[in-house]
Amino acid sequence: MNGTSTFLQACENLCGGLFFCVEGDDEYENVNWIIGDGYLSDESKIPTKEQVLAEVTRIKNQEIYKLQRSGQIFDGDATTDGIYPSIGDQLDLLWHDIDDGKLGDTAKTTSFYTTLKNVKAKYPKPS
Repeated sequence: MNGTSTFLQACENLCGGLFFCVEGDDEYENVNWIIGDGYLSDESKIPTKEQVLAEVTRIKNQEIYKLQRSGQIFDGDATTDGIYPSIGDQLDLLWHDIDDGKLGDTAKTTSFYTTLKNVKAKYPKPS
């Protein structure tokens, strides 16, 4: 996230801008919220610790999802390999499905479809 900590990004997301400063480590107790004209309108706009922690978790899950989809991590390990089979292997699966006459009404039972569906099931898109 361009050098910005996940904690700071979560605080910014929840209060709609840089209406806070952090003195010390990135912990909720170290946040000073700025209330006033042009900032947070009142104390009711300050996110709770639970909200900030939930947003941190959401951001981290989103980053993991992006890394998985880009092939930078696989089963928790950093890798340059993609999580899907190589293009060559995918085309080979597709070719054999075509050659075996499996495409058409039963396309969802093909090796190609099943392989891609299994990857998507293993790495679901976070909500």
